[in-house]
Amino acid sequence: MCRNDVAWGRSPETWIDVIGCDAAGVDSLSSHHQELLRHAEAIAAPERLLSTLKQWLSHPYPDLVASDQPAELISWLKQRSQQQRVVLASGDPLWYGIGRCLLEAFHPDQLRFHPAPSSLQLAFARLGRSWQDASWVSIHGRDPAALATLLQQRPAALAVLTDPSGGGAADVHSALHSSGLAAAYAFWICENLGHPQERVRCLSTTDLPPNNLHPLHLVVLVARDPELPDPTTLPLFGLNDGLYRQHPDRPGLMTKREVRVQLLADLALPPQGILWDLGAGTGSVGLEALRLRPKLTLVAVEHRSGGGAVIQDNAKRLGVWPVTVIEQDILTVLQSGALSAKVARPNRVILGGGGKQRSAILKKVLANLAPGGVVVVPLATLEALAELRFLLEQAGLQVNISQQQNWRGIPLAEGTRLAPTNPVLILRGCRM
Repeated sequence: MCRNDVAWGRSPETWIDVIGCDAAGVDSLSSHHQELLRHAEAIAAPERLLSTLKQWLSHPYPDLVASDQPAELISWLKQRSQQQRVVLASGDPLWYGIGRCLLEAFHPDQLRFHPAPSSLQLAFARLGRSWQDASWVSIHGRDPAALATLLQQRPAALAVLTDPSGGGAADVHSALHSSGLAAAYAFWICENLGHPQERVRCLSTTDLPPNNLHPLHLVVLVARDPELPDPTTLPLFGLNDGLYRQHPDRPGLMTKREVRVQLLADLALPPQGILWDLGAGTGSVGLEALRLRPKLTLVAVEHRSGGGAVIQDNAKRLGVWPVTVIEQDILTVLQSGALSAKVARPNRVILGGGGKQRSAILKKVLANLAPGGVVVVPLATLEALAELRFLLEQAGLQVNISQQQNWRGIPLAEGTRLAPTNPVLILRGCRM
């Protein structure tokens, strides 16, 4: 939108200047913003700024109103439409501030915004971390399902705006554990940012946050490689998602825990034999299969650059050893004869990748699948299911179809809400 110098027949003096303040309040405003205040005929401000404002202004005072209720401020501003008006706000008025309410009540051409640094900017400045790759979510009076959804995507950093009256650090901590990602993130709490009593600290995700946090706090989750566990202390399968090292460019590229458990069941793993994990991602399905059946021979193929190192690192974490890890396009591997004769006839196949080449890959798999072999394919769309189902039936396999969807509990006020994970279609074919 282009701003006109004179909008809606009004002179520039009737604009509303919306000025963001940092924790120091009026004293830290620039000379330009201070000049706007001095010439204002009507000033609206939150309660916390009123006493400072009166000390700073000279007599006679302009019209003043202090309220933390946007509707009250807006009504007051509309009654003074011919006066030079200023609204003081905290931080950036357009970032979870009064700016949204003002834009609903006034035309944008009537408003001029002058932001101060937001709490998000201050938090990352204190952490000394760039934030162009960060995600953020507010649970201030909002459904916490958005937090659960973002955690599924495994962002490199996630800032969570909390609610002083509920939806604080403890709820973020609970959601992190519910997602199984506690080991994958550093848990930073930033209290009273910009104030003399500011405190920024990194807490252990194994302990609950203290209950004496300042009401003005936000949480920043920063991704980290999980510590190496003792494999002997881990369950055989169904490991938490946060245990696995991720692909740096696609941190959410892995089969979620609940789906992983179902895929392992559908594979009906034999005591020994050859297992192909095609489009292995982080290697989670094939590696957990090795924990269940240590005598299996695992061949993992992942085309993504660096995928081989990620799978090998996760194998070390789980205390298992795949026979072959190949970092190459799946179809190229199957067409080129890169696999030795010892592993060329799989007993079990999990096909988790391939994209547009998936049908061609499945044809190659079926050409090599051993008698009694099982192939399992997790899918996201009905169209892909129909296409691949036809290939399995055409090859004479017994076909089963299921859908896997789960809900994870996340805190909601004094109770628990179930947040859904993405549904996954599972296609299973068994060669009789």
